[in-house]
Amino acid sequence: MKGLSSATLWIVIFLVFILLFIRYQDTEKPTVLSIIQWKDYGEKGLILNAIDQSGEITGKYRKEAGAKPADYAVKYLEGQSDKILDWASSYNIPYDVRPRNTILSQVLVSIIVPILIIFALWMLLMRQIQGGGNKAMSFGKSRARLVKEGEIKVTFKDVAGVEEAQEELQEIVDYLKDPKKFSRLGGRIPKGVLLIGPPGTGKTLLARAIAGEANVPFFSISGSDFVEMFVGVGASRVRDLFEQAKKAKPCIIFIDEIDAVGRSRFAGIGGGHDEREQTLNQLLVEMDGFAENEGVILIAATNRPDVLDPALLRPGRFDRQVMVDLPDIKGREKILSVHAKKIKMDVEIDLTRIARGTPGFSGADLANLINEAALLAARRNKDRVGYLEFEEAKDRVMMGPERRSMVITEKEKLVTAYHEAGHALVAHFTPGTDPVHKITIVPRGHALGLTWILPNEDRHTMSRQQLTNQLYHLMGGRGAEEIHFGEFTTGASNDIERATNLAHRMVCVYGMSDRLGPRTFGEPSGHVFLGREITRERNYSEETAAVIDEEIKRLLDEAHQYTLNLLREKREVLDRVGEALVERETLDEQEFLMLIENKQLPPMKSSLPPPAEPPPAPEKEPEPLQKPSLGSPEAQPSM
Repeated sequence: MKGLSSATLWIVIFLVFILLFIRYQDTEKPTVLSIIQWKDYGEKGLILNAIDQSGEITGKYRKEAGAKPADYAVKYLEGQSDKILDWASSYNIPYDVRPRNTILSQVLVSIIVPILIIFALWMLLMRQIQGGGNKAMSFGKSRARLVKEGEIKVTFKDVAGVEEAQEELQEIVDYLKDPKKFSRLGGRIPKGVLLIGPPGTGKTLLARAIAGEANVPFFSISGSDFVEMFVGVGASRVRDLFEQAKKAKPCIIFIDEIDAVGRSRFAGIGGGHDEREQTLNQLLVEMDGFAENEGVILIAATNRPDVLDPALLRPGRFDRQVMVDLPDIKGREKILSVHAKKIKMDVEIDLTRIARGTPGFSGADLANLINEAALLAARRNKDRVGYLEFEEAKDRVMMGPERRSMVITEKEKLVTAYHEAGHALVAHFTPGTDPVHKITIVPRGHALGLTWILPNEDRHTMSRQQLTNQLYHLMGGRGAEEIHFGEFTTGASNDIERATNLAHRMVCVYGMSDRLGPRTFGEPSGHVFLGREITRERNYSEETAAVIDEEIKRLLDEAHQYTLNLLREKREVLDRVGEALVERETLDEQEFLMLIENKQLPPMKSSLPPPAEPPPAPEKEPEPLQKPSLGSPEAQPSM
């Protein structure tokens, strides 16, 4: 009953009244009989039962044989009770004596019981109103969760990979600990800090670490908690939140996903009077209005700063914007070391090697990687997590779990093997391309096969030659199909789509076409309140559009021809890699290099633990049949 909404409770109350009304209205009044009539019906066997209630007899009777039973009532004088009892005994009528319902009992049933039911429902409604959840009569109260000082155990020691952001936020901590240190020189601490970064980079964790370091109250709320269907509720909640914060200052208010309430005004349907804009206006006033909020620091997090209202980002409101970006290789190593403390790993595990193989991973991805590796090791009954589990966990995080149950014909398996071999060989033999990390034809996600090409270092810019090498690599799969089978399949459709988009960006966005020069073509066209770019408006002529199409086609044709020439030259190596993939399904970097050098591959690795040794058999008893242990290959489920 706790989860019922207030509207549901009022509906229940209404239904109770209706049921009580129907019950009393639909009750048929009994037929009043005289004693003589009752005696006649009794002689005919039409009286079914009799209940004596001190001056009145009630029960069921039939007006005639086979008729439907009906209620009756017979009133008698005090001296007639013995005679009626004798008649009932002689006519074999079931007879029962009960005390008569008094006026008090009737009042109790008809009035007091409904009142008690209504009172109980009302108390239930009031308890729900005063409790959490949907507050029917306190819409304007803030839903922020208050964590008191000392309750947050997270500190900067638990945060890794965002050292620059920590340095920016350390000043906030110092101010909350010693405000006079800054005020004595006339300085003013920032009123608000906006944490900007992709999802999973640790923005919320940083905010909790600030509260844990400063040891101050921490109000946490999501941007969507302000907005309701009722106009004015969001603004009232903002006022209530800041009122609570002023009473608990110095304190921190943390608003997660502030873009839910802080989007640019005058950009959506409803003009300037919709609920979201009223909430934003109140937030702007509370952050930097006539009322002083000294000691209350607002920290907000978003991954969409481009849609926020400019008035929200100006100095005096969000004075600082701290970028919490994806970690680099050193940051990834530190994040892995923080999460690796919670699991048991092999001694030879090198976290630097794992960090180098996870470019583009966020802190949440790395935490998930560690957890998945531990789960895989536990599933295999291992005592410690090894490299094999980390590699499989990385593949699972990047592309999803393996789909080994997927039925693939031998022909499709062979086509996929040569397709992935073409990608790998083009990447390996093209100068300036990143090394091949792994090749597999085990289906993952929507892909039948995958070729991992991972950079040795983090990059933030790409040269024209590097982008051209990407075109070569993308065309390698289709080129291998054409060379070996003399035809191509739909398996290269995603490669062609990605190559076409890359070539379009090279020509129209990056200005990498010698024929068109350093120009961009097309202007973004979209609606701010949707938060994304819809199309690109054409700002060039039809003749220029034709040249753009020719340049995109030239880039793709050159990439396709390059892969055909390269793979024809390396045809022998292509066959070796393709056949090895059909046999092993997965090749790591070392195995791939051995195939290129035409060396003998080592025996296939097994992801299963060694079989457990059976216990010694008794000397005097015959040796029983041993069942496979949980760690043996026979009992291990296929991955």
